[in-house]
Amino acid sequence: MNSTLIKKTFLLLLLTSCYADISAQSKSILWYKQPAEFFEESLVLGNGKMGATVFGGANSDKIYLNDITLWSGEPVNANMSPEAYKNIPAIREALQNENYKLAEELNKKVQGKNSESYAPLGTLEINNSEKGKAVNYHRELDLSNAISKVSYEMAGIKYTREYFVSAPDKVMIIKLTADQKEALNFDINLKSLLQSNVEVRNNILVLRGSAPIHENAGYNVPQKYLSLKERGTRFTGLVQIKKTDGTITSSRETLTLKDATEAIIFVSVATSFNGFDKNPASEGLDDVSIALGNLNNAYAKAFDKLKESHIADYQKFFNRVNLDLGKTTAPDLPTDERLLRYADGSEDKNLEILYFNYGRYLLISSSRTLGVPANLQGLWNPHLSPPWSSNYTMNINLEENYWLAENTNLSEMHSSLLSFIKNLSVTGKITAKTFYGVDKGWAAAHNSDIWAMTNPVGQFGKEDPMWACWPMAGAWLSTHIWEHYTFSQDLDYLKKEGYPLMKGAAEFCLGWLVPDKNGNLITSPSTSPENQYKLTNGFVGATLYGGTADLAMIRECFDKTIKASKALNIDADFRKKLETALSKLYPYQIGKKGNLQEWYFDWDDNDPKHRHQSHLFGLFPGDHITPLKTPDLAEASKKTLEIKGDETTGWSKGWRINLWARLWDGNRAYKMFRELLRYVDPDGKKTEKPRRGGGTYPNLFDAHPPFQIDGNFGGAAAVAEMLVQSDENEIRLLPALPDAWSEGSVKGICARGGFEIEMSWKDKKIDKFFISSAKGGETTLIFGDEKQEIALKKGEKKSINW
Repeated sequence: MNSTLIKKTFLLLLLTSCYADISAQSKSILWYKQPAEFFEESLVLGNGKMGATVFGGANSDKIYLNDITLWSGEPVNANMSPEAYKNIPAIREALQNENYKLAEELNKKVQGKNSESYAPLGTLEINNSEKGKAVNYHRELDLSNAISKVSYEMAGIKYTREYFVSAPDKVMIIKLTADQKEALNFDINLKSLLQSNVEVRNNILVLRGSAPIHENAGYNVPQKYLSLKERGTRFTGLVQIKKTDGTITSSRETLTLKDATEAIIFVSVATSFNGFDKNPASEGLDDVSIALGNLNNAYAKAFDKLKESHIADYQKFFNRVNLDLGKTTAPDLPTDERLLRYADGSEDKNLEILYFNYGRYLLISSSRTLGVPANLQGLWNPHLSPPWSSNYTMNINLEENYWLAENTNLSEMHSSLLSFIKNLSVTGKITAKTFYGVDKGWAAAHNSDIWAMTNPVGQFGKEDPMWACWPMAGAWLSTHIWEHYTFSQDLDYLKKEGYPLMKGAAEFCLGWLVPDKNGNLITSPSTSPENQYKLTNGFVGATLYGGTADLAMIRECFDKTIKASKALNIDADFRKKLETALSKLYPYQIGKKGNLQEWYFDWDDNDPKHRHQSHLFGLFPGDHITPLKTPDLAEASKKTLEIKGDETTGWSKGWRINLWARLWDGNRAYKMFRELLRYVDPDGKKTEKPRRGGGTYPNLFDAHPPFQIDGNFGGAAAVAEMLVQSDENEIRLLPALPDAWSEGSVKGICARGGFEIEMSWKDKKIDKFFISSAKGGETTLIFGDEKQEIALKKGEKKSINW
């Protein structure tokens, strides 16, 4: 062999091994060498309404089915406690007298019912007749096309399964194949934990049932389900097999396919939910005909067409963003093993990208139903009594679900939340009057559900005010409306839908504020979500006046509502009221430890490392605290984070990464991002040395623990926040870039003002940069100490040199 040939062969081998590394360490595929045993190992699919949790077992495959509109309950009676507001003056008086113990007790009188629960629809089981040991097993979820696959060999036969949930065709499709003729033999059954009935009709497996009517008596108390006729949300699940060969038979509750080579299973689900204000029993949709219509339409189409339209629909969202973080030397490992290796401190840049991509995947998959946003578990809940009812927890968790909607180019997914806010404003007008004595505007509290419940929770006085008594959700949620406008520049939306909602939230805040003894405006009563103070006399409580978190949210609400009224050139008189109130709000205070005070006075925290950091709202998700505009407050925020430390729950880590990013500390943000990806064992798994705490389960689900999806969304949003930060006037590039990401590229990240960014960087310096705008506009670009003012025409894309 001559030297030239040797060189060429060596080069080819080198390129092949490099390519193997690149392809093996996928940025878009989760894969495993074994079936899922626990929920936290399963792979999830969804079209924004229907959800499927796939375990991928060889002998028996289990798939949990969900519909995002299947909840317990019925339209809420917002006027449940018409005279609750009469307790407010007595609470304020107790607080004026610094009698916090009395105020705490009285605050319980301003509580209503608890939220309803998100319900599991059913479980589909595919049981193979062949029993034996599976070899060469492989299970995966490909985020690039939202398709899951399972393959294995048994008794010399290779079996494959392909699963997806289609948004255009509104069904789940499962394709099963064997590489030898007539080797497919399986039966299917369908069951539900809810009150239901299963039967086979015309070779279609039919599951029909209804969700319960109940008020959840408490998050750790087994629910009592009442069987009442003409009450509750009905649901239907249908399963049909399309075969190429073989024979379909059925018993009363089972479909069986024998001697087939290929088969397609169609799964269709629907509920009678017809809106937050309509009785799902008497005014509900016809769930049977909806499920059957979708099944028939899909069944009539070829598999390839179904798959093609599913992929095209999904990719129009997913493909907008592409992230690369430079070279990786991580070896080819299954996702669970990758996580374990990463948790031990090893480098795996593509795992970090995979986590970011997974966050975007989960939002596309769980947030495409108007008025029904992603809940605490997104779309995927197997539990009859899910943790915290799998509800909408609005003192952080619901909002965190949507932090990535705009900046990671998924603005359409934000619509589920924005339309839900409109529903909240309806019941919230009654809540404002009856619970808080405020005649104008609307209010929402700590928890909600599909019925847009807005009252403070607590079972009418049975729960702790530290979480149950909090009326600031409207102020927080209203800022999402401005976010949507400032990213999309959709003035028509702001005028017709958004601004009236923002104004209503601001009106409530105006009516809720009272002066303190020095004439500053404060809230009274007030709490700081789920946290408690400790007085020198030993009293531990939550009820106070002038909590920093309340005032931070009101500042942000007023600021954005003022900006919205200016953008629309309307409501000058109301704007003036907001500006006046804004100038009178009790100012931020810096405590003796150099921290940003959480309480009106410089009290100690009962738990200094508490997971909530609501008083830092002005730094993130708000933007009125920044290292440049308010350096003292930014430094105090940093001190607060240092006192709290980095060890916390999953969603809280997600929030803290964003906070560190806003402080432009990329390395600290990255340290916490790595800790968010720390491997956590499935909840039910028994091991000698269990890995518990906040982090990431084997299937990349966020571990609060238990599973809560908000950490996934918060963590993905934080990656974008480390790369690009913006406000209405400027875009800051690579503001919190960690040393570990010294080279990379990103395409499709969005910035406020309606801009889209594409850039690459080397040695932490921008190499190539493009900016485009669908609607045109002006902004100031900032990279380090350099500034460039630019103006783009509608649809223009510009290259900028740094």
